[in-house]
Amino acid sequence: MTKKLQHWFALSEKGAKDLVKAVFWCFVCNLGLMLPVGAVLFTIQHLLSCLETGSSPMDGFWLYVGFAWIVLTLLFVLHWFQYAALYLATYKESANRRVSLAETLRRLPLSFFGNRDLSDLTSTMIADCSSLDQMFSHYIPQLFASVGSTLVIGVWMFISDWRMALAVLWVVPVAVALTAGSKKIQDAFGTKNILSKRAVADFVQEGLETIRDIKACHRQERYLNDLEEKLAAMEAGSIRSELATGVFVCSAQAFLRLGLATTVLTGGGLLLAGELSFLYFLGFLFAAARLYDPLGLVLQNIAATFSAKLQIQRMRSILEQPEQTGTEDFHPTGCDITFDHVSFAYREGVGVLKDVSFTARQGEVTALIGPSGGGKTTACKLAARFWDVTAGKVTLGGTDVSTVDPETLLRFYSMVFQDVVLFRDTVMENIRLGRRGATDAEVLEAAKAAQCDEFIRKLPQGYQTVIGENGSTLSGGERQRISIARALLKDAPVVLLDEATASLDVENESAVQTALSRLLRGKTVLIIAHRMRTVAGADHIVVLEGGQVVQQGTPAELMEAGGLYRRMVELQSESARWRLG
Repeated sequence: MTKKLQHWFALSEKGAKDLVKAVFWCFVCNLGLMLPVGAVLFTIQHLLSCLETGSSPMDGFWLYVGFAWIVLTLLFVLHWFQYAALYLATYKESANRRVSLAETLRRLPLSFFGNRDLSDLTSTMIADCSSLDQMFSHYIPQLFASVGSTLVIGVWMFISDWRMALAVLWVVPVAVALTAGSKKIQDAFGTKNILSKRAVADFVQEGLETIRDIKACHRQERYLNDLEEKLAAMEAGSIRSELATGVFVCSAQAFLRLGLATTVLTGGGLLLAGELSFLYFLGFLFAAARLYDPLGLVLQNIAATFSAKLQIQRMRSILEQPEQTGTEDFHPTGCDITFDHVSFAYREGVGVLKDVSFTARQGEVTALIGPSGGGKTTACKLAARFWDVTAGKVTLGGTDVSTVDPETLLRFYSMVFQDVVLFRDTVMENIRLGRRGATDAEVLEAAKAAQCDEFIRKLPQGYQTVIGENGSTLSGGERQRISIARALLKDAPVVLLDEATASLDVENESAVQTALSRLLRGKTVLIIAHRMRTVAGADHIVVLEGGQVVQQGTPAELMEAGGLYRRMVELQSESARWRLG
């Protein structure tokens, strides 16, 4: 049962067990709410007997008061346990659910993120999780508990009088069928509602990311009009979804109340015929009135569960993704990176790399060059197992990287890519991210080597200055130099550089190149660059075009051989002589 609940509702093992406890206490509380009915009937029976015998109704008064206090105390205790099982356990599972999603996302290959919208993942992590918190604290446990308590009370009714039981319960299966039968309609409207909300989230995120371009092109009014249309579509979709649910649920609840009328009519007829006592008649009326309240919640909960299933499916689509796994016991002999007949495609049928073979040797600088879209950045990311190859293999020190746990593998890599990622934290901590536990002196040394020290000390609080989101308060060159400092601090045996000096001016570029040449000695260096002077001192150059290796060798060898490398050098020499006017 626990395993099934885990699968149905995307719960942890403890969350599934807590759900069972919550259902049990809700079930007990539902039955406990019948105690006041019994107390009232007991009191009425006492008053009737007093009238028949002529005794005082006050006889045994304190006994009834004590019984009422016992009932209230028992209900308080039952509801306390129900609260703890429902809400406190739900909050713990809510935290576990988010941690589980985060841990899963951490272990997924980057190919997963390439195929999913960031806003969609954010919505799952925040909105869907919040909705499920409400489902498990208000709806799902009560649904199962109400079904169970209704069955128990129904059995008691049939044992007492099957005719009155039918009069009370005949509306239940019809009302449930009316609600359950609307599942397809509710699912259709619910899916459209989710998609319209995601469209708004995507559009808002896109607007925030491209706000400078929108303003530069005077497209603010057009953007706001499009946003208004999407918001209107989302609002209409939400109304239709709620209306579709409300029509069926309200109709079923209204139909359920017909049971009170049939109970009164049937009970009245049996009472007049002398086949039912007045006390039993009142008992069935009270029980029916008490029974229909949780049943009304059942109908609401069924509809809410349909909606929850859509969100659970979205969450399960993340949790059930195949993770990148491998050995954590990785001790390579050397750090040569070898591409052995590697092919790769982001999507089936769209190849990026085709039968690529080369070796980046330890102690050498290997440069990847070629036209844009040739697969240079992809090759770098395959070397670090950001993706797994489609065919062939990539090895580090003779070990296939696809057999190594990604986090273990990445301990051997320092990386500086074109897209620098900084955090809203101090400059010191942004650099220290390269190596946890590094001393302030080690951070300063790395910053100086990356030519960061001068501009950092000019910041308001120096190294303790909190930079904006993704380093928004820094220039592009400053952000890239901090990223280089982070990589230098990590001091890993393999260094991947993707246009690492692209945002630097000539003076700083030369200084950083000098620092890199000194500090990267003895490491395996794989560098991507479009400027030929950047790779002029490389030990080995691999020329990629159309996802294939068209040339490789030393700069001198490639210049002598002619071909694409020589043509790129000559073209850049010509462009260097270009002047305005």
